[in-house]
Amino acid sequence: MIESVFMIGIVMTVAAVILGFILTRVNFKATYAPYYPFFALFMVGLFLLLFATIIEKQVILGAGLGGWGIACLFASAIGFIVTAILDTYRHHA
Repeated sequence: MIESVFMIGIVMTVAAVILGFILTRVNFKATYAPYYPFFALFMVGLFLLLFATIIEKQVILGAGLGGWGIACLFASAIGFIVTAILDTYRHHA
């Protein structure tokens, strides 16, 4: 089961970093719009962890709801960090 969580987290992280790269290239003037998807992914991760404690064991693609929640939180954190770095260098230049 841990392998499934790692794989889901890696795939979601790559997708989040690509989304962050695309959103930083769009011409947003002084807004936080590139960061909204990562906040949504973070909230989904928290809800999945909450539901993992309430609902009995549900397995989706080899990982339970808690594993999906952890993968979402991981992808959100790494995607946010990479997007913040890309956005900083974009505004610096």
